[in-house]
Amino acid sequence: MKNDVYTVLQSQSLIMSQHAVLSVGAKSWRSLPCLRTELRLDLTLSCGQSFRWRETGEGHWTGVIGGRVWTLTQTEDTLWYYTYSMQDSAGEVNGRKRRGEVRPHGPVKRTKGMITVKEEEPTEDLEPKAMTTEYDHKEEEVLKDYFQLNVNMAELYKQWGTADSHFKSIAKAFTGVRMLRQDPTECLFSFICTSNNHISRIQGMVERLCNTLGAPLCQLDGTPYHNFPTLQALADSSVESCLRNLGFGYRARFLQQSARQIMDNHGLDWLNSLRSVPYLQARDALRSLPGVGLKVADCACLMSLDKAQAVPVDTHVWQIAQRDYRCTAGKGHKSLTDKVYRDIGDFFRQLWGPYAGWAQSVLFCSDLKKFQELKEMAVKKEKSEVKITRKKIMKKT
Repeated sequence: MKNDVYTVLQSQSLIMSQHAVLSVGAKSWRSLPCLRTELRLDLTLSCGQSFRWRETGEGHWTGVIGGRVWTLTQTEDTLWYYTYSMQDSAGEVNGRKRRGEVRPHGPVKRTKGMITVKEEEPTEDLEPKAMTTEYDHKEEEVLKDYFQLNVNMAELYKQWGTADSHFKSIAKAFTGVRMLRQDPTECLFSFICTSNNHISRIQGMVERLCNTLGAPLCQLDGTPYHNFPTLQALADSSVESCLRNLGFGYRARFLQQSARQIMDNHGLDWLNSLRSVPYLQARDALRSLPGVGLKVADCACLMSLDKAQAVPVDTHVWQIAQRDYRCTAGKGHKSLTDKVYRDIGDFFRQLWGPYAGWAQSVLFCSDLKKFQELKEMAVKKEKSEVKITRKKIMKKT
């Protein structure tokens, strides 16, 4: 049945649907107040927290939250969002139906393994569809929860900058790097895919995982969007061989076995329940799963389980600690042992406080190759400001 639904969606959507753009049909978009300094989509959605967001237009990002496809964009003080429905995948985008196009309508019947849908007559352009206040409120709450907009980033940046001069020099160009609050299943199983991997390859793996095992949602400009697979789907005995054929390698076994272990020993609500237990207890619980070490467990804790003090450490973060902070943890070691990992995490927790994981994400983002030009500009600006300050002091003396 799942494949049949996808077949009819795919056949209808290839020529009928587009990614929404704010400049076209803006009346069907919704918005909420949000300063760019509190959230920068380009940094937050592409720094390795989530692997399912794509820039589908200039400054427009499309991904999946809560089983729905969203396109987000922003101005200096406003976050704009558009959500797609099954109607969108069959012709309605930006709240209007294009001339001569059809959408699923009427009786559905099965014919030789496919679903056929009675077409309705072509219609003229319609006015933007109205949304109820209750519906708007629910969508707004989903976004506020996903981006944790209740957390005041300006205040946190001020605290971190006061405690850490290096952070202060970098942060001016990297404001608005906010920690996502993802679905625990999606977050954990996405990060199991990150072992010995890089962001672009992880994105491809997660996309194949969703397209193969997740429920279809819609198709836009020829790109299919699927929900993240359920635990039941991931736990199926056929999953390992399926994912190996898709290039997952040894990770395929970890994904299937971890899902099976959760289903057999804990139940469907177990991951969500870890949000209400102490940080170290949650991390240790996650580490009991196949393929989940300290880093993967900390990523899940920080990015989906409300543990803001969790500091994921890899060789990249280790280099930052040594290069920029003269941190002596692991000095003389060639590999990142569990002890070195914990020492580095404790170092940053002592420096940055209870939201240490959020501060670490800013520096991690600033150290990514794609953002090096932005970082270099920040460093040059900081050096220039220091020189100007010194000259003023010298003149006074």
